[in-house]
Amino acid sequence: MKTVAIIPARGGSKRILKKNIKEFCGKPIIAYSIELALKSGVFDQVVVSSDDDEILEVAKKYGAQCLKRSQELGRDDTPTLPVIAEAIKMLGLSEDSMICCLYATAPLLEESYFLHGKMILEKNPNKSYAFSVVEFESSPFSGFSIQEDIINLLFPQYQVFRSQDLDRVYHDAGAFYWGYAKSFLEQKPIFDKDSIPIVLPKLMAQDIDTIDDWNLAEIKYNLKYA
Repeated sequence: MKTVAIIPARGGSKRILKKNIKEFCGKPIIAYSIELALKSGVFDQVVVSSDDDEILEVAKKYGAQCLKRSQELGRDDTPTLPVIAEAIKMLGLSEDSMICCLYATAPLLEESYFLHGKMILEKNPNKSYAFSVVEFESSPFSGFSIQEDIINLLFPQYQVFRSQDLDRVYHDAGAFYWGYAKSFLEQKPIFDKDSIPIVLPKLMAQDIDTIDDWNLAEIKYNLKYA
């Protein structure tokens, strides 16, 4: 049995050009995930899976093993599970190997929370995954959509509640998924009752899909480490 970090990093990002290797507070953003995995000392291999040669060159520079993924898994709409499953097969890993899918855009992640996911999964072998989550900034129960300038309440039954009386709601933090190779190979759903949530502080999580998101992530990073 091995413990392997797999960092999926597709090329061809459109909203943020070359997002996975764009400089973030002094170095390519993917370097933070590679260095975190290497520094943790828990992995037999730290692997970057990409369809992009430039990304693989940067990954190699920072100490990762490189895997050239198949072109059909390099599309915009490619989900994560098939990418990790392909990497597991290419590496020839056994089904009981422990895998960590670590995203390339998680520079705010701290080692203690990252390793906590591994420990929790090891203590609960009947579970499929342990993954990072973060609480919504504002409760979706009080949300509404706007269609043709008309407000439509999503949950009108909750409008009489104070925000502090609503249940806390969480979403995927987009940082890491721990799981056994068997779970990834079978492509078991991650957002399911057989997964364990690892709650991250809000300062440690940031979706990075737009330039505004990127700038906010850099502000958070500087607040943490300036």
